[in-house]
Amino acid sequence: MARHNDIGKVGEEIAAKHLQDKGFKILSRNWRIEKWEVDIIAEDNEERIFVEVKTRFSEDYGNPADAVTKKKQRYLISAANLYANQNNYEGKMRFDVVCVYLEKGKKAIVEHIEEAFY
Repeated sequence: MARHNDIGKVGEEIAAKHLQDKGFKILSRNWRIEKWEVDIIAEDNEERIFVEVKTRFSEDYGNPADAVTKKKQRYLISAANLYANQNNYEGKMRFDVVCVYLEKGKKAIVEHIEEAFY
């Protein structure tokens, strides 16, 4: 597995724990259908949260949340709609971004952006 994939998996583990610590119920990780994938699908107060996780060692290449482009947002919205159809889900949905900063020898920093886009 490529190094960036390993880093991404570490970030997703940290993000999932962060969400659970906030009281979210993790429903799925790396949910896939056809060409679509969502890093984490969680539930909070009967609302489905579709979470994109971005992991970085620093902000040298910009804020990780900026990597969630309009194109990526449309991709996640399409995936969420497929999820809703597949699971007969008609409730509220929202899209969050969790940025995980990993700095060698230090505790990870987690930034959770709720309702990052619509």
